[in-house]
Amino acid sequence: MKSTQLAVAAALISMVCVQGGASIAKQLFPALGPIATATLRIGLSAIILYLINRPNFSKLNKQQWLYCGIYGVCLAFMNLIFYAAIQRIPLGLGVTIEFIGPLFLAFALSRKWLDILWASFACIGILLIVPWQNNHLDGVGLLLAFLAGTFWAFYILTGSKVSKIMEGKQAVTIGMMIATVFIFPIALWDGSLANLDTNLLFKALGVAIFSSALPFSLDMIALGKLPTKTFSILTSLQPAFGAFSGLIFLQEYLTMTQWISVFCVVFASIGTTIFTKKETVNNSL
Repeated sequence: MKSTQLAVAAALISMVCVQGGASIAKQLFPALGPIATATLRIGLSAIILYLINRPNFSKLNKQQWLYCGIYGVCLAFMNLIFYAAIQRIPLGLGVTIEFIGPLFLAFALSRKWLDILWASFACIGILLIVPWQNNHLDGVGLLLAFLAGTFWAFYILTGSKVSKIMEGKQAVTIGMMIATVFIFPIALWDGSLANLDTNLLFKALGVAIFSSALPFSLDMIALGKLPTKTFSILTSLQPAFGAFSGLIFLQEYLTMTQWISVFCVVFASIGTTIFTKKETVNNSL
């Protein structure tokens, strides 16, 4: 029981960090843009984690390199595409649309009717939070958020697998370093890193710590102890954290209907956490 509670707490703290970091990151967009911001987030996180964890690359086998590679690619494109999305649409909306990926994964892994019930509440929440009547809604932003959600689902699957075959902090560190290798050339092509100064670098360091280094390490703790489908539905709290973070730090307001949707996803998360507590990691895949 204590192990499960620790995993749930790790997942919740991870989400608080991610959404708070996303609010800081969005404030960097006017000067750096989403590509440079995402690159700094991932690159600085990789440096921090390497200095702390000191991974031993020579001890990795082919399977571990493969899963770390896929994990790193998912990290790189999940973050890059999501930042491009929230440049165009509000943070709470972007997180909600992105959550379609983990929600689909939860449906795909469901084995009991209760799983479908909780996932359905989360689905209702997503339908309510989308401003269907807004003719000025950025379609490209929505599409990018959905694409980021696809990489998020792969991140959950790959993270679950890699956490079973190697130490979590080593996997996160190596995955982040691989992600940096993939995303850095894109940032050089974009050219926005030329606008970087000391003040922006300091803020980017905060984004790296709160959006990547800390939460992804916490995710490894959660993924190593929770069934994959439980973790997937538990992450339905992300829209709530995103909405509150956008409200507090970015003054992005939601309608009453959208706040009702937040209740739906919170209810789904609580339900799945309580009623799947007897499951074990052995049946997570």
